[in-house]
Amino acid sequence: MSRTIEAIKHHMGPTKPTLAASAHKRPAARSGTFAVGGDLPVHRLGYGAMQLTGPGVWGEPADRAQAIAVLRRAVELGINLIDTADSYGPYVSEELIREALHPYPKGLVIATKAGLARTGPGRWIPLGRPEYLRQECEMSLRRLGVERIDLFQLHRIDPKVPADDQFGVLRDLRKEGKIRHAGLSEVTVAEIEAARRIVTVATVQNQYNLAYRNSEDVLDYCARENIGFVPWFPLATGDLAKPHGALTRIARQLGAQPAQVALAWLLKKSPVMLPIPGTSKIKHLEENTAAALLDLDDSTMEELANA
Repeated sequence: MSRTIEAIKHHMGPTKPTLAASAHKRPAARSGTFAVGGDLPVHRLGYGAMQLTGPGVWGEPADRAQAIAVLRRAVELGINLIDTADSYGPYVSEELIREALHPYPKGLVIATKAGLARTGPGRWIPLGRPEYLRQECEMSLRRLGVERIDLFQLHRIDPKVPADDQFGVLRDLRKEGKIRHAGLSEVTVAEIEAARRIVTVATVQNQYNLAYRNSEDVLDYCARENIGFVPWFPLATGDLAKPHGALTRIARQLGAQPAQVALAWLLKKSPVMLPIPGTSKIKHLEENTAAALLDLDDSTMEELANA
């Protein structure tokens, strides 16, 4: 894996990044391409901006300059899908993205979410009232400095509010041109189908990784329907990454890190898979992105799946 890491290491470039860097310095481009909503192409290995905030996904980062540097480095590495949410901070993650990257390079897709209110560190409360979702969309537009949000996702379906009302807001925001595409998070196949009767669903973001595959049916559905599947917590590997676990053993054989193998497994698992590993460290970002250069054979895929 030394060649893999070496292929992406270079010093920080210009203050504002460009997506026109040479291909060998942009490993994320090797992860393949998926067209969100059929018309918004992104490299399949993205970046999740949740960890740029303070402890408990609350407040400012300990090192704001480092958070800015991570975002700029992500774009340098060829990442052109950045996932955030109004609730990360709250608001801090979106503000960091604008400070680091605005005016945004052509082709950079920023996805955000609404539907979870925050009352303190580690506390998340579903809030799907239509007027609240609309308010948060308007505020995200302002914080990100855009006229239209590329991908606006319902962070959770609020059980206290009729689901159709929540889906209806996404439909209306699309019609008004405030969002380009709509997505859902932590949903079942039945809920996706219910939403699609009201609004076109471009992506689904559910927890999914090597150690947790409860959304296998949702992934299969998304693959059939060409809906992007965004696995959150993609690096959670459980016992597989223990010193004598299958993931660690395979990573050692490949000269890679276990996290890189876990991401490579996700990328090969399905063409609609859009992993968004997050980190607040440039070193980890570079290691994660190098996973796009790993090509696991079928026997390794099967061994990991059965581990």
